[in-house]
Amino acid sequence: MTDDIDAVFAALADPTRRAMLARLTQGTATVGQLAEPFEISLPSVSRHLKVLESAGLVSKGREAQWRVCRLEPEPLRRVDDWMAPYREFFGGRFDRLAAQLQAMGAPAPATDGGSDEH
Repeated sequence: MTDDIDAVFAALADPTRRAMLARLTQGTATVGQLAEPFEISLPSVSRHLKVLESAGLVSKGREAQWRVCRLEPEPLRRVDDWMAPYREFFGGRFDRLAAQLQAMGAPAPATDGGSDEH
């Protein structure tokens, strides 16, 4: 399982690939649609998509003459499962920090439930 997770993290290490995945959360897209916002060649887009496919994050199919890509969520679920103990660990630490700050009379930092948009 760690090899699978390693491949997902390696695929997610690139901002172009993360942007492509973000676009696919809105629904399927053609290779051309995924390439649109980037100033890179179609062969470069294809290489990025190959990495995402190898990690199991994207699948490609045909619809008429179009190559359509879709997000495959299962690898992200496995990463999310792997990260669960770390979220609990840091959540507990943040709760203790808030309690300590309150005991010191300082205002507790605002928390948003751990969701951090990047």
